Amino acid sequence: MNILDTIIAQKRKEVATRKAAISLTQLEQETYFARSCFSLTGFLADTSRTGIIAEFKRKSPSKGIINATASVEEVTEAYAKHAAGISVLTDTDFFGGNTEDLHKARFNQVPILRKDFMIDEYQVYEAKAMGADVILLIAACLSPEEVSTLGACAKGLGMEVLLEIHNAEELNHINDMVDMVGVNNRNLKTFEVNIQTSLQLIEHIPAGKPAIAESGISNVDTIVTLRNAGFSGFLIGENFMREPKPSVAFADFVCQLKAN
Repeated sequence: MNILDTIIAQKRKEVATRKAAISLTQLEQETYFARSCFSLTGFLADTSRTGIIAEFKRKSPSKGIINATASVEEVTEAYAKHAAGISVLTDTDFFGGNTEDLHKARFNQVPILRKDFMIDEYQVYEAKAMGADVILLIAACLSPEEVSTLGACAKGLGMEVLLEIHNAEELNHINDMVDMVGVNNRNLKTFEVNIQTSLQLIEHIPAGKPAIAESGISNVDTIVTLRNAGFSGFLIGENFMREPKPSVAFADFVCQLKAN
């Protein structure tokens, strides 16, 4: 099995365990379940912000530990000052995150993306209960029909949907339930990164669905290139999280971007 297959196999076990422990009725009674969501598409259109979706991530299957000591509250508060949104990894086994990380970030008044491997409607309810505004659906591990079903569930709960694709074949996963389309420059089966993936796929993304470039963005010049190509969002995680002070690294990056 490749890395993605391994992750999904483990995720199915995890979801089954969580379903047995907490019912949908219990999730619906959580404090954040009834809150109105922020719109990431709206924040991406806000010219006073950077278009960056800044990610809080402790580790990855390809890099191992990235930052084991950063404070969720400190880092995300810094992100919220200029980012269009915040992405929080909630996968534990492979990325070192957890649902509590998203809870801790929820005090920020910006959209929060639950970054995980979504395969079941139960996880969509979980996302709403923990305070997420947006869910990520990854085309590489879902059928077009599953994207429609999970997307409809999210929309019904007032959340937005970011669909992640990596190649031309996955363009057929885009449907009316998808609000934004992300192009992951990292191949989830090999974890190799190539920024050309975004530049090749942007022209095929339907107008009206903001395009977001993901992974492999480590300098301002790359954002300028991607923005000129038509991208309005830029998901960046490791570039900030690998620094001892991600909050400072993010602030410095924003200064460079504004000066460009």
